[in-house]
Amino acid sequence: MAEFHIAVVAGDGIGPEVTEQAMAALNKIGEQFHHTFHFNKVLAGGCAIDEVGKCLPDETLEQCRKADSVLLGAVGGPKWDTVAGDQRPEKALLGLREGLGLYANLRPAIIHKALSNACPLKAEITGDSLDILIVRELTGGIYFGEKGYREGKYGQEAFDVEAYSEMEIRRIAKNAFDVAMQRNKKVTSVDKANVLESSRYWRKIVTEVAKAYPEVELNHMYVDNAAMQLVRNPKQFDVIVTSNIFGDILSDEASMITGSIGLLPSASLGETGAGMYEPIHGSAPDIAGKDMANPIAAILSTAMMLKYSFKLDKEAEAIEKAVTSVLEAGYRTADIMSEGMKAVGTKQMGKLICDAIQ
Repeated sequence: MAEFHIAVVAGDGIGPEVTEQAMAALNKIGEQFHHTFHFNKVLAGGCAIDEVGKCLPDETLEQCRKADSVLLGAVGGPKWDTVAGDQRPEKALLGLREGLGLYANLRPAIIHKALSNACPLKAEITGDSLDILIVRELTGGIYFGEKGYREGKYGQEAFDVEAYSEMEIRRIAKNAFDVAMQRNKKVTSVDKANVLESSRYWRKIVTEVAKAYPEVELNHMYVDNAAMQLVRNPKQFDVIVTSNIFGDILSDEASMITGSIGLLPSASLGETGAGMYEPIHGSAPDIAGKDMANPIAAILSTAMMLKYSFKLDKEAEAIEKAVTSVLEAGYRTADIMSEGMKAVGTKQMGKLICDAIQ
């Protein structure tokens, strides 16, 4: 029996609804496998602005640092569009990532067999399933590099600097190879080494890291080719590791290939075992409070938490199997509803999955 303390940032819009179902799934895992999960609800995002005037209160960051892991719902919404840029709800995400030292973002792109018809690609390309994991560097690169304005050849120009240190590349590469060892032992490193010096350095360091993982097959691919190959032949990929900006773009492309953004979880990890786990969908304020949100991405985020932070592989698999069985039984929330299926709301979908956990 083990005990775990989880900070819960329910956030805005549908965030509280989907995290409620995610917590219920963890409690069911606790019952079945004799673990105890303690939940500490903290404020971040728009709701924090409304309550304390700050998108990421110091107390929230402190509680998240103390926790064994963090479960996040969603933040933001049009209600806070007029808030100053450095205090917008979305800034809470950057603050949490930076404050918790979360440099690796893991985004699975999975097509469930029961939902294969939702994929926009032809069936002969994807078959009836797909399972890709994108490992994106999260705290470096052009998003965090030097930026500003200067006088250039044609007058005033804006600039953003893409820079990566050996340490930053080495640690994200190691993360990718470690997760590849738990999967199909294949890593594709995506860069633009034919043009960018930072990418040539990226490729050099990733190749060095690969020597410590002789069982893992390493391939290098230019980002423009990778974007094309994701829609031409996605099954060739297992783990993709890439920089912040390339990962931002490719992970969104991969998620759309699955055809069901409401089903996709993510993990942000650092040097410690603790991480932050969240669905990739937004706060969807238009359906908040209507029992329409799909809780599956949030529930699958807890499966990632169990696997990557708590090293409870059987428990993670129990959640994944429960989701699969409910989908195969034909239950659907509105976002994935199709003819002949059984429509359910947020709470009912959560209950069905909890009941299926064995």
